Amino acid sequence: MQRLEWIGFDADDTLWHNERLYHESERDLARLLADHATGDEVSSRLLAVERRNLPKYGYGIKSFVLSMIETAIDIGGDRTGATTIGEILALGKRMLDADVDLLPGAADTVRTLSERARLVLVTKGDLRDQRAKLERSGLEPYFDHIEIVPEKTPETYAAILARLGVAADRFAMVGNSPRSDILPVLAVGAVAVHVPYPLLWAHEEVDGGLPPGVPVIDDLSALPAVLEELSNRT
Repeated sequence: MQRLEWIGFDADDTLWHNERLYHESERDLARLLADHATGDEVSSRLLAVERRNLPKYGYGIKSFVLSMIETAIDIGGDRTGATTIGEILALGKRMLDADVDLLPGAADTVRTLSERARLVLVTKGDLRDQRAKLERSGLEPYFDHIEIVPEKTPETYAAILARLGVAADRFAMVGNSPRSDILPVLAVGAVAVHVPYPLLWAHEEVDGGLPPGVPVIDDLSALPAVLEELSNRT
């Protein structure tokens, strides 16, 4: 891949499973609040609270736990006692302590591509939690640079490319979220590869799907060949 100098990887649900932890905790929250609301009502209220809190708390498990507590209080009012709050805190600790479960092909693909180009991890979330997951994943040695950012916008990627000293047409981003990993990357003139994950947080969904020509792969094992083809096009 002579033309692609840097390859960016999203972390959660691109290199390792993540969203399923949130779904499990959301189901447990609905169970805790079953006397006050249906599961669909809990999910809808929680999503609204999360979106409202993003500017204050950002992304990640700790933000999610605060939003779950707020949702429980909003729904249950004075009937939401210390026991319920304690159980929600326990859900968050369970998420933080969960094993890092790599997705199929992640380790071999990252190892292979680290021999052909420079790699950068570009992820949102809590700094401490994301660094800890990367360390536990065993993939950290293959990355030349780490970016843990509050949001993934065209401006974010432009700033990252400037820090890396790489032109946009020599950068490729790989990720599961069209909103965060694909559309803003295309907006700065770089290329992107979509690796869909079975679960996608509603906040990351976009209308209209992906633009034509964006490669979509089932798992990371297909990535080296796809990047080779993209490199030949650039």
